[in-house]
Amino acid sequence: MLRYIIKRLIWMIPVILGVLCIVFILSEITPGDPVDQVVGYDAPPEVREAMREAMGLNDPVIIRFFRYIAKVVTKGDLGTSYASGNPVLTELLARFPNTLLLTFASVIVALLIAIPLGVISAVKQYSVIDNASMAFALFGVSIPQFWFALMTLLVFAVKLKWFPASGIEKFSGWVLPVAMIGIANVGNLARITRSSMLEVIRQDYIRTARAKGQKEIAVVVKHGLRNALIPVIANVGNTIGVSLGGAVIAESIFSIPGVGKYMLDAINGRNWPSVQGGIVILAFAFSVTMLVMDLLYTVIDPRLKAEFKAKNKIAVKKKTIREAA
Repeated sequence: MLRYIIKRLIWMIPVILGVLCIVFILSEITPGDPVDQVVGYDAPPEVREAMREAMGLNDPVIIRFFRYIAKVVTKGDLGTSYASGNPVLTELLARFPNTLLLTFASVIVALLIAIPLGVISAVKQYSVIDNASMAFALFGVSIPQFWFALMTLLVFAVKLKWFPASGIEKFSGWVLPVAMIGIANVGNLARITRSSMLEVIRQDYIRTARAKGQKEIAVVVKHGLRNALIPVIANVGNTIGVSLGGAVIAESIFSIPGVGKYMLDAINGRNWPSVQGGIVILAFAFSVTMLVMDLLYTVIDPRLKAEFKAKNKIAVKKKTIREAA
């Protein structure tokens, strides 16, 4: 298991470096001069030139790229915001908890809806309940998140006035954005749960449990659902990644001070260090999440646990033979 963790951590290095490379290239080819955001469009030429020299923009692109990589890797320096003059990392860390809370709350909501929906659809296959559940799941997969967010805002905040239109000062401020992202993720999780459950309930041990006279709910939940959740848990990592992307939309529409809104404001203001830093933080968070999900998957799935144990026994045996020789 330890070797697997180390291997995955090593694989995270080229992923993060690739993200850094792509982000830097995109910022270079995007129209606009960063100096304009610092000193203004009407600054004298000598002031602009002095600022370009201070910011290192007169250096060749390759030198600026490796300087940027070195700062991020060695110092954790994501640059300085053009708008505020503060370190980007400091501003992102102040907003990241809101994005994290929004993401994981929406994933929990999606799981609470999708798993019962998928189980009921599998148990009642081809029934009206199954068709209605899959129609709802298809709705969640197909609907554009930005449109759904605007509609929930219009109906529940503007028309009905049940929830605030913006802000998270109260608990009710989290309801609409969390529900919006959660419902958008229900479809994929419900379909995976249904497919996995259909495969499990046809197994011999399910028929044996029923033959022993166990109640149907015990057979479905205790014997069926536990095994059907393995592929669902494996897909939770991707769902968290999608939720991080949905958080950008939700934060901008519902005015939540998170990483997504911070990045959107930075894009509108051509504040490239803030944009680069936001993308790097989200990419790193997604990579760590996928690593945790893979480790959790190996713990839950008995087949992978047996595989790791077998590999460890082989490694110990080889080591013993080498020491004996």
